[in-house]
Amino acid sequence: MHTGNPAVPADMFADVLAQVTDFVRTRVLPRENEIMETDAVPADVRRQAADMGLFGYALPQEWGGLGLDVVQDVEVAMELGYTSLALRSMFGTNNGIAGQVLVGFGTDEQKARWLPRMAAGEVVASFALTEPGAGSDPSGLRTTAVRDGDGWVLNGSKRFITNATDAQLFVTFARLDPAPPTGAGIAVFLVPAEAPGVTVGVKDVKMGQEGSRTADVSLGGVRVGSDALVGERPEVGYRAAMTALARGRLHLAGVAVGAAQRALDESVAHAASATQGGTTIGEFQLVQAMLADMATDTMAGRALVREAARGYLSGADRRLGPSSAKLFCTEMAGRVADLAVQVHGGSGYMRGVPVERIYRDVRLLRVYEGTSEIQRLIVGGGLLRGSRSGR
Repeated sequence: MHTGNPAVPADMFADVLAQVTDFVRTRVLPRENEIMETDAVPADVRRQAADMGLFGYALPQEWGGLGLDVVQDVEVAMELGYTSLALRSMFGTNNGIAGQVLVGFGTDEQKARWLPRMAAGEVVASFALTEPGAGSDPSGLRTTAVRDGDGWVLNGSKRFITNATDAQLFVTFARLDPAPPTGAGIAVFLVPAEAPGVTVGVKDVKMGQEGSRTADVSLGGVRVGSDALVGERPEVGYRAAMTALARGRLHLAGVAVGAAQRALDESVAHAASATQGGTTIGEFQLVQAMLADMATDTMAGRALVREAARGYLSGADRRLGPSSAKLFCTEMAGRVADLAVQVHGGSGYMRGVPVERIYRDVRLLRVYEGTSEIQRLIVGGGLLRGSRSGR
């Protein structure tokens, strides 16, 4: 199994991060309302993101990516979280849960076929795991894979699949039928979007994150060859899902920190300029208290996600740390966004004001790639298992 890309040298990464920050602050922030109103990321912004290598920043350099490791990934995520979350969603599946399945578990032939085009932004890959009865816990999958000669036939339905309407590849999780005598019985298949039997539904209408596209995907008798099975062994599927989700949780924790920082910055600027009764509201101690709570939460989240990323990269903790970071940081972003609206008063409830959008955008962070409740079960259960084993 691939255990992580070699780190990009610090000076080179500093340059990458500076470019991402400049792109976010100068090119994307001025277009946030446009993204919200049109429910789409402008084509020129997408082109620039592709030219910068953002569709493959976490993919290995040997396959055309930038090769950032997970510690560097979360630093980028904190910058991407500073603006409309539709931006990072556009290339998030390539770098994250879909791309990392291929990086960690794909064959050399599978990597050569898909990763260079994913890194270039020519291919968008979607992570087709979630179903009406299975999401945070893949064990409830109902999509089936039946062996047929030297290939497989897939049947089932997927829900809330990010980038489904734009994807050329679905990294699809299915339950083996009949079930094997051992193991989870879940396999992963590379399903081209144009394969007969693949149907993508209409774009979902969501509370927030306008410009980020999700949709249902139906698989009706979809036939794929033996070379579509990730890793060429059915039993790797469940492990692939858990590994990709753990890294993805660290990324989302970083995104949450970035969104919280933006909400804080907007609130400080508002408190320093808005007046009530001839006094700037920042002079009021209760407003200062809200800003202090927001700042403390954001700093704590930033420290936690960095520490958890270091633990993941070293291999010391690839389960409890990512879940703890995702739990705290996404819940924290919700608290900070709520306080940001409060600091802004009535204006914070108006469309077009950044904190109103942030309030809606961050709500989803506590749901996808494992709900807060699932993270609590992972952390609590893991602590107890560690105690029983004497660790």
